[in-house]
Amino acid sequence: MTWRLAILMMLALSKPSAAADGDGYFTIEVVDEATGRGVPLVELETVNNIRLYTDSAGLAAFSEPGLMDQNVFFYVRSHGYEYEKDFIGFAGRQLEIRPGGSAQIKIKRLNVAERLYRSTGAGIYRDSVLLGRQVPIKHPLLNAKVVGLDSVQASVYQGRIYWFWGDTNRPAYPLGSFSTTGATSHLPGKGGLDPAVGVDHEYFQNDEGFVRPMLVRPEKGPLWTDALCVVPDESGQERLVAGFIRVKSLSEFLERGIMVWDDQKQMFEKQVDLPVDIPAGPMGQAVEKRWTDGGVEYQLFAHWGPPNIRVPAKLASFLDPASYEAYTPLAPGARFDGDKTRLDRDPAGRLVWGWKRNTPPLENRQQELLIKAGLMTVDESPLIPRDVETGQPVQLHSCTVQWNEHRRRWVMIALEYDGSSKLGEVWYGEADSPIGPWRAVRKVVTHNKYSFYNPRHHPFFDSEGGRYIYFEGTFANSISGTDVQTPRYDYNQVMYRLDLDDPRLEPVRAGRVPSPSSAAPATGP
Repeated sequence: MTWRLAILMMLALSKPSAAADGDGYFTIEVVDEATGRGVPLVELETVNNIRLYTDSAGLAAFSEPGLMDQNVFFYVRSHGYEYEKDFIGFAGRQLEIRPGGSAQIKIKRLNVAERLYRSTGAGIYRDSVLLGRQVPIKHPLLNAKVVGLDSVQASVYQGRIYWFWGDTNRPAYPLGSFSTTGATSHLPGKGGLDPAVGVDHEYFQNDEGFVRPMLVRPEKGPLWTDALCVVPDESGQERLVAGFIRVKSLSEFLERGIMVWDDQKQMFEKQVDLPVDIPAGPMGQAVEKRWTDGGVEYQLFAHWGPPNIRVPAKLASFLDPASYEAYTPLAPGARFDGDKTRLDRDPAGRLVWGWKRNTPPLENRQQELLIKAGLMTVDESPLIPRDVETGQPVQLHSCTVQWNEHRRRWVMIALEYDGSSKLGEVWYGEADSPIGPWRAVRKVVTHNKYSFYNPRHHPFFDSEGGRYIYFEGTFANSISGTDVQTPRYDYNQVMYRLDLDDPRLEPVRAGRVPSPSSAAPATGP
């Protein structure tokens, strides 16, 4: 073999394939018509029902034998976005398909919040890789063999972001990990990515390269993490703490407790047993900024609504079940009991909301039942907001509340229960206090028969002084009313960004809420 032939063979072997360069694919790019940014999670469907979904860059790589080198029509659909309809009423576009060709589709955003990317699961930038495009994250196709993750909790600890999720899917078998999954990442500007482009999660892994348990219990049952936060111990050292529950089902709890992060083992250790029916404890989403009341600094938790549980912000109190109080209108020591519920009223008949021990908070749904029973009114609750467009009360399911420097107020990202989608509608609100009153909210994200539950606002990602906030939630078909699961996206976290200076939020800032009878019909999401 001559040296010239050897060099030619080496060049042939090193040259990327046509598929790697994207030459064999037709590139479809879907962008937000207002920003020009690629839109993830856009469905493109052919006349014969071949479905593509844009990746986190808004790209779809199309290569279908029999449909190349000709015109192909694609229906264009996406949650919270719309594409113009033609004269017949079809929302889509005909594209001239040829290998190596491309087309851009501009789509109108109805959501106030902007969908940015999928932060977990497999194939986050699948189509970008197929097309030979550069991607912003280290693991665009598969990271630690994670293909699905449920419900995020996150907090900044020792200069890094610590992330924890619930049940985790893997490629090898339908049953994955059910003992809490964890990861860390760098903060933006300190080695981490701009949150507008992605997150590089570094998962805690086992010897097989799959995620390992973050809490080990001898008994069986999925372990879910709650109320993740950082509190100081008696020496002033910050400790990462959380509550947990071990479950048999959504409605049957087997074990509840408090756990503390072990820096040496890089996992949680159980510290305290709690009754599974404890009225108030480390539950829900922690408020990042501590709140001072009566000279005491508290850690707040939003449990099925705005912040309604508190505990002094120190490790000893966090580990003491008797230290927790709930913000509630129940009579001290009472429990929700339908139309027999005992409420706390003063001699003048005014409903008394206050911080009470051994008394649970009331979920929005429970308050709604009490309102229907005539035991209280909507106006008596500081935790039931109204839609700024219709004036109707919005029944909250779960939410996060964080301090915002740009607004100089507390801001809420909340999930609605039983809205236009069962668990898919996200709302924004503001208040002068974390406990309200929360009077006005505006829908910022909508989903068409799909769930987006347990949304989490990450204040450590706030940018431009807090003008832009970032939140993500679990995109899943669970409890959605649809049997069709979106490939790759289903059962994973999707990130959104909200511009708090968006003029559509002005009624929220001003607290303007019309009466239901005088409200104009709602428009948009």
